[in-house]
This record gives sequence, C-alpha cells and structure tokens, in this order.
Amino acid sequence: MGKGQLNIGADQADRWRKRKSTGRCPERRFNAPTRLVFVTVAAAAAFATQYLITHGSSLPSPILTWLEPLPPPMGGRASVIDGDTIEIAGQRIRFNGIDAPESQQYCDDAKGFEYPCGRQAAQALNEFLAASRPLYCKFVDRDRYGRLVGDCYRADRQSVQKWLVDQGLALDWPRYSKGAFAAEQASAKAAHRGLWQGRFDEPWDWRAANADKAETVSQQSTGFGLLGSGCNIKGNISARGERIYHLPGQKYYGVTKVTEAKGERWFCSEAEARAAGWRRSKL
Repeated sequence: MGKGQLNIGADQADRWRKRKSTGRCPERRFNAPTRLVFVTVAAAAAFATQYLITHGSSLPSPILTWLEPLPPPMGGRASVIDGDTIEIAGQRIRFNGIDAPESQQYCDDAKGFEYPCGRQAAQALNEFLAASRPLYCKFVDRDRYGRLVGDCYRADRQSVQKWLVDQGLALDWPRYSKGAFAAEQASAKAAHRGLWQGRFDEPWDWRAANADKAETVSQQSTGFGLLGSGCNIKGNISARGERIYHLPGQKYYGVTKVTEAKGERWFCSEAEARAAGWRRSKL
C-alpha cells in the first residue's frame, strides 16, 4: 500500500463511489442531548453578543453568573434570606420547586386578621435549619437573577423543600416542580397548617401585583467572615449613624449589606447585638 492510501474492501469502495456519483454526503446526526447543548451555548453567546452591541458595556454580573457552569454539590451553615432563599459561604441559593411568601407579604389567619406570613416563614426556616446542621444542596439550575437553584437537605437528610410545604410555609410551584411536593401540600391544606389556616395570595401572584413592594435580589454577598458559624444577624449603620440590626425575614434583610470597613458586623444572637449597643430594626 502506497503512502497516503487506505486499504479498503470492495464493498466499502463501491459505497463511496455511489456517494460521489450522487454528489451528496451522508447526513450527520447528533443525538438530542448534543443538539441541546449546541443550541443552549449558541443562544447564550448570541444574547451576550447582542447585549454588548446594544449597551456597549460589560455584561451585568447576573448574566455572567448565569453563563457559568453549575458548581458541584456543596454543604455548610446556611444564612436565611427569606422563606425560600438562603446563602452558604456567600452563594445565594433558591430552593427548587417551591415558592414561599415574600418578606413583605401579609396573609389572613383563621380569624381573618393579617399577619406577616413571609417573615414567619423565614423565621421558621431559620429554626428548622439550626436544629440539624450543616445544610447540603445539589444544584439544578440558575434563575434569572443568577442565583443557584437547588434541592437542599439538612444533616439528618430531611428535605428542606418538603418540610416547608408540609408545614404550610411554602407552596408547591407546579411551573418548576412538576408536582414533586403536591402530596405535602395536600397534607398541609387538609390540616390547615401555616398559610392554609386562612386566606393568602400565591407568592407568584403577590409579586406580580406588588412589583413596587417586592424586594430586588441583591448581588452576591461578600465578606461573610461569620457566615460559616451560623451568625446571620446583620448589624448595619444607618446614614444618621444609628446602629441597627436586621433579622432574617425582616423587610430589609435581603438588601442590607454588611460592610465591615464601616464598622458594620454580623451577630450570632439578638442578645449579643443588644449587648454591643445595637437596636433591632422596627421593619
């Protein structure tokens, strides 16, 4: 066999001659997952290119974050942001498949009186997570804000999402859950637990009707020196120099940043915050 020649059989050579005579190449097929990857990457690249052309600036951090691959599962002590969102080591994580009332949302109890259902959900979640640490999360997606979306479990392997829905503190979100927590929701509704004790608006409907009240998602937090120890009370210094601390679930907790260079700090308990001369936020 000479240089550059291949030793092929007669049948194979005959098939090649037939292809050459028709002037067509055999169709190339990609399996569905491969096509999906190509389409997703192409769409993301096209979006990024169009954004840069239109705005003439670098991509916003949520978009850059969205383009990053999902990290591997992680564990740690969680800081509660609201009823369905936490942070572990500075990573903002949204629970997959459920939706809890917003921090500023109110619901009606069994007697028709309003109560802060969003704050109650956050506080109950904080107590539930503190009972069995650390928390472990496996990620399935990112949301439009760049937050990680994941399934999370306590150290005792209890599903956080199932517990929240079963206690009536959050709802099964069929749009994303495909009914994964429908059984827990039916149980909570039958027992009139949590939200099901009275009247309430579904969180997704409340956000649509109260866009001016719904909190915006702040950027990824930095400087969480105490986060790993579960100290999640935010000590903030106001423009007037007042030292105020914010608890998980309070109105401005999600958007409050702790800047240690300014003298702001994290506290592990309200008693510690008060002893240091800080007062509790009224909202």
